[in-house]
Amino acid sequence: MPGPDTAPRHSPGAHSATPPVPDTASAVVGWAAFSCVLVPVVLLWYGTSLAGAAGTALGLAAVTAACRVLLRQSERGAALLRAEERAPQHGRHGRGGAGVMSGAHGRSGAGAHRGGRRGAGNKPVD
Repeated sequence: MPGPDTAPRHSPGAHSATPPVPDTASAVVGWAAFSCVLVPVVLLWYGTSLAGAAGTALGLAAVTAACRVLLRQSERGAALLRAEERAPQHGRHGRGGAGVMSGAHGRSGAGAHRGGRRGAGNKPVD
């Protein structure tokens, strides 16, 4: 009889722990904010007027804010798609989504029962 040391560590249906996913959107926004400070400083260093550097800083801040909004919206959409993929699929009449092979004869869900008479065999239709 096998001892406790020989038992499998993971059952076949168990989910392994996934490593944490880095927040790439926050990293991008962080670098963009850094550039909002760095670019005007460099412009001032090279002799651009204070008004020009300030205008550049405001423009970069506006672009950064818009990109941040779009990135967060994209992340929410991706999270919704992942959640839908994990959820059980209940397509038309509970037989799977469009384009998914289902049924006993491998017919797709949409338009599977088109045309012809049942029980007519190979007789031509008048």
